[in-house]
Amino acid sequence: MTTSSAGAAQLPVDRASIEHRLITVRKSVGQLDGLGALDSARLAADPGAGLVIERILALLYDLAAAVNREVSTAVLGGQPTSPAASFGAAEKAGMIDAELAGALAPADGPHHVLVQLCLDTEPEQVPAIVDAARSGYREYVRQVTDWITADPGQD
Repeated sequence: MTTSSAGAAQLPVDRASIEHRLITVRKSVGQLDGLGALDSARLAADPGAGLVIERILALLYDLAAAVNREVSTAVLGGQPTSPAASFGAAEKAGMIDAELAGALAPADGPHHVLVQLCLDTEPEQVPAIVDAARSGYREYVRQVTDWITADPGQD
């Protein structure tokens, strides 16, 4: 057992599990990049693109929430009450900063839900939502990788 920077006793974190999830996060962000232009015309002409975007964003959210839950359990001694709350728990555990926690758990809902809601009514909003998610998950990978690397007490 190690001690976090906040002084609370913590269990070992499964570094390999987190690193494997981060690999999938990186690949998924790359898949979003590979989709090319996501303007309203593209989304209207290719309805499947919207479904692919929504699914990739849901996967990213689920992967990050799983990492957050694992770290929260190990460092804070308990699991967050929801995937959205897991980002706050990851911040409290010192894994990510407050700005990133807020960016990946927006008050109006996760990115995949926002895309789903906008596809039919405001498709012009989709590119901005996807760009915010891309940026946020890239930063998530960076911050989590830095956190794992900085704590030699983890498995």
